[in-house]
Amino acid sequence: MFNKKTIRDVDVTNKKVLVRVDFNVPLKEDGVGDDTRIRAALPTITYLLEHHAAVILCSHLGRPKGGPDEKYSLKPVAAHLAGLLGMKVNFVSDCIGAEAEAAAKILKPGEVLVLENTRFHAEEEKNDMGMARQLASLADLFVNDAFGTAHRAHASTEGVTHFLPGVAGFLLEKEIRYLGQTVADPQRPFVAIMGGAKISDKIGVIRNLLKKADSILIGGGMANTFFKAQGLEMADSLVEGESLTLAEELLREAAGKIHLPVDMVIADKFDAEAAVKIIKAGNVPEGWRVLDIGPETVKAYANVIHGAGTVVWNGPMGVFEFPNFAKGTYGIAGAVAESKAISVIGGGESVAAIQQSGLADKITHISTGGGASLEMLEGLELPGVAALQDR
Repeated sequence: MFNKKTIRDVDVTNKKVLVRVDFNVPLKEDGVGDDTRIRAALPTITYLLEHHAAVILCSHLGRPKGGPDEKYSLKPVAAHLAGLLGMKVNFVSDCIGAEAEAAAKILKPGEVLVLENTRFHAEEEKNDMGMARQLASLADLFVNDAFGTAHRAHASTEGVTHFLPGVAGFLLEKEIRYLGQTVADPQRPFVAIMGGAKISDKIGVIRNLLKKADSILIGGGMANTFFKAQGLEMADSLVEGESLTLAEELLREAAGKIHLPVDMVIADKFDAEAAVKIIKAGNVPEGWRVLDIGPETVKAYANVIHGAGTVVWNGPMGVFEFPNFAKGTYGIAGAVAESKAISVIGGGESVAAIQQSGLADKITHISTGGGASLEMLEGLELPGVAALQDR
């Protein structure tokens, strides 16, 4: 399934290795807020250090406006990485130019250098070949271990491969194997759980999964749009008006594979302290809105999940940030954790929900990529993967 070379397939001894990592992590005043993505890169970094490579790490962080912005600096990330590795980590305040070149030149095997945010240069997102050439000039080999940005053709993900041989790191390999293999050759029954606000964000994914999955369990705001397409009154619920025709088409194409909630938790306003009612799935009373799937839906969906061979989950079942409307998402998380199925969770909010529920260690694979995992589930080729050397 994975036909690209990895760091195991090349000699890295005494080489300078440029590694594109995904250190796009939340920061707080005193450092890193959540280091999941940094920890996910450790196996690749450690392997390279143990095999006597000089390791140069590059990443973006946040959405700076194409120029330096102190609040998006990778400096606190470099300090956090030093703590995780238990060694000194060098940092340089640019990713290209004289300062970066000088720091890379004196870097010895067994040492680590973190370059400043690649998006401090507008050329990064334009996949500018001049910037890609400068990044490539720092090293002898390129390793992509940033699954979270592999769906973007940027200077630091795709451009550099025009000037350096590129191979995959362990995280990228693991993500592609799990997400690609799961959809291409699932253990059956194959159950997909789709939540989140909008159908339009996930049209390609739903269409692809309709061909592959045995059941698709729908929750979140997108369920409202399916209900509205069936002529039900959704009152103040989030409904994607421009996707109603699409929802009708998908229901027709689904031939019974799409499961919708049988009951819903409604609120009289979008607020953590709103009044709450549970109603059977159907017309929503005026002035109310759906904010979660109901307990009967959790039971019905859990029955399907418990019989599954493979489960893929993307998107929460409700507004899980409010405790009164988190029971659906956490109930589904519990069912996935209890099932004996191969389970793969992708997408920021579903990942946050499974981590908050304390069940992350019961999931086969939790993806570090949001948009990238969606594109994999859609069956698309990712530019950052396609650019790497074939086996």
